[in-house]
Amino acid sequence: MEALYAALLGYLIGSIPFGLLLTKAAGMGDVRSIGSGNIGATNVLRTGNKGLAVATLVLDLAKGLAPVVIAGQLWGEIAMAFAAGAAVLGHCFPVWLGFKGGKGVATNAGVSFGLAWPIGLAYAFVWLSVLAIFRVSSLAGMAAVVAAAAAAPLFGYPQFFPVLAAIAVVIIYLHRANITRLMKGDEPKVGGSRK
Repeated sequence: MEALYAALLGYLIGSIPFGLLLTKAAGMGDVRSIGSGNIGATNVLRTGNKGLAVATLVLDLAKGLAPVVIAGQLWGEIAMAFAAGAAVLGHCFPVWLGFKGGKGVATNAGVSFGLAWPIGLAYAFVWLSVLAIFRVSSLAGMAAVVAAAAAAPLFGYPQFFPVLAAIAVVIIYLHRANITRLMKGDEPKVGGSRK
């Protein structure tokens, strides 16, 4: 039951569509009608409002961090793993939006920090490094989720490897169109427009 409570907590918090809520509140319409159609920070950036994009990034990260920390305080490590997986699933497949959400990269950053700060640092280092070098958000995100899964056993947290590996599979699957564009050299760079 504790695992179920943790999963429910993670899903409910993770499914809050901050990117959509912020852009609508700012009078910018539905962010799903532009770019990739996703609700994450990268697509919010395509509105041209960097402040909203940063706010979306921070809030999406927080909604991954919060349920994991809460679950850990209330129910322990197993519950943390359930909350982690559910938070990312909530962001990617929110019931409120017909199960069509974002791709989970920022939320999984929060999850990684919530599970263990060394995992979070590995995630952040790889994400920011790849982004700085290639300026391709999708590539940085996919590299980071793989790095988080690899970092778990390397840094002494093997109990979190299964959930992080499962999350990595889901996130990479959701990036399959990005992978195709990367292979063709058509993937947009951060800060560029996409119609």
